[in-house]
Amino acid sequence: MSEIKFTEDHEWIRVEGDIGTIGITDYAQGQLGDVVYVELPAVGKQVSQGGDMAVVESVKAASEVYAPVSGEVLAANDTLSDKPECINGDAMGAGWFVKIKLKDKGELAKLMDEAQYKSFIAGLA
Repeated sequence: MSEIKFTEDHEWIRVEGDIGTIGITDYAQGQLGDVVYVELPAVGKQVSQGGDMAVVESVKAASEVYAPVSGEVLAANDTLSDKPECINGDAMGAGWFVKIKLKDKGELAKLMDEAQYKSFIAGLA
């Protein structure tokens, strides 16, 4: 069974075993507007929790995407190179950014669950 966690920077991670799929939340894509470009890390890159992982650009702004946990990039969603708008259409599905092998599952404890995240974004309004 997968578990989804969220960061205060609006990234999500869906964990299955020791593999995490990462993207930005629906709230984040809504704030960005139409996504026009995504820069993803190379396979094999080591990322650190809270460190720069990717860049997403929209008609409104460019924004860093931070790694919710530390690990090694196993796969990048190459579809986003040609169709970055997938993020707007399905931010938490087809619009995923990378899959990583988690270095320390204990880092997940620093993240919010779905109820905590919904409460967090409600407080931003």
